[in-house]
Order: sequence, then structure tokens, then C-alpha cells
Amino acid sequence: MLVEYLLYQYKRKEPIKKADMLKIVHKWFRKNFPEILRRVSEHMDLIYGLELKEVKPNGNSYTFTDNQDDTNNESLSSGFRLPKKGILMPLQGVIFLNGNHASEEKIWEFLNMMGIYDGKTHFIFGDPRKLITQDLVQEKYLVYWQMPDSDPPCYEFLWGPRAQAKTSKMKVLEFWAKLNDSIPAAFVPHYDKLKDEEERAQTRAQDAPMAGTPTMDIGSSRATSSCNLHHQ
Repeated sequence: MLVEYLLYQYKRKEPIKKADMLKIVHKWFRKNFPEILRRVSEHMDLIYGLELKEVKPNGNSYTFTDNQDDTNNESLSSGFRLPKKGILMPLQGVIFLNGNHASEEKIWEFLNMMGIYDGKTHFIFGDPRKLITQDLVQEKYLVYWQMPDSDPPCYEFLWGPRAQAKTSKMKVLEFWAKLNDSIPAAFVPHYDKLKDEEERAQTRAQDAPMAGTPTMDIGSSRATSSCNLHHQ
């Protein structure tokens, strides 16, 4: 409930008051409010890229600051800044963990677990289909294309060039590990493969210091996937 309240206040651009948050927390747990707020703040930062800060030291009101790297991260479909990290980083994780490409069916299965549904407006992300198939594609964070020789037509997602330039597989794996209260090394064999790629890249850099930076291979080991989507 506290997360929902914070997101609601963020969307409405209204102040976040300690008194209001205490009303949400059950009286039995109010003595632990500082720890509860700390954990909720970490969640907001990790998932939405929003950092909760006090307006004044030792004050009773808070505000959000957007700590995402892309300072031009504006929503194309709404009047408030859209915390894309809340949907983009998890999507990048799904794509990476599925061999650097993920079917549209698999993407929607994951989004449904986040409470985001095709054809249903989300109070933070708006129209999710438009966001992932148009907005993030136009901004080059994602690639959305029809799979070759698919009949009926099936679509899949890949990392876009902007995503490749702004993050790395290891960073996404670290994010995914935090999301699951785990560590990157627990995601075998993905972690081991990334460490091997890093070591090879370091070796190439030492042998050829003037060589260009290797690009991420997003088209390898294509897997056959079902396509039983019903677009709404």
C-alpha cells in the first residue's frame, strides 16, 4: 500500500507527507517506520529509478528525484515524467535471460506478473502496448520485429542500440539479482558466460588497444517460440 501511495503522489505531483504514510502503516508496525520507509525507498529506486528525499532535514515531507541516466526521459503519451526504468530494465533482463531475444508472448507473460496487462491502461505506464512496441522502440531502447518465416506472424523483442550504449548485460544481471534478492553469480550459466566475455574483451583490448569496442551479439542462437497472442 505504501508503494501505491508514493506512486500516486508522484503521478499527481503532490507532496509526500510523513503523517499520511503513518496512516497507511498498521499501528503495530509504526515503531518500525524508519526501516519500512528505507526498504520502500530502495524498492522505488531500484524499480522506478526514483529517489525519495526529505524536502528539509528532519522534516515531515518528502519528494522524488529522478536518478535515471537519461535526463531526457520524457513520456510521449502523458504530461508527467515517466519512470521507464520500472519497465525497461526488467524487460532487458527477460530478453537477455532468454538468449538475447524474447517472444512477445513471453514478454507479456512477464508483464502480467508485474500487474501490467495488454489492453488495460496502467496508472503509471499508461498504454503498455504502445509503450513497449512504439515509444521505447522509437527511442531505440527496444527492437520489435516480426520473426522470419512465422505464420501466423509472430513478433519478438531485442535490445535496441540505445539500450546497448547505455547499459550492459552485467548491469542488467545485477539489477535482476537485486530484484530477486540474490546475486549475479546465482544466474548460471549467464553469469559465467558474461565473465568469460569480459575476460576475452580485456585480452583483445590488451592485444589491440586501438580496436573498436565489441558490440553485443543479439542475433545468436535463435530459438523457436510459440505465438499465441490475442492483441487487444
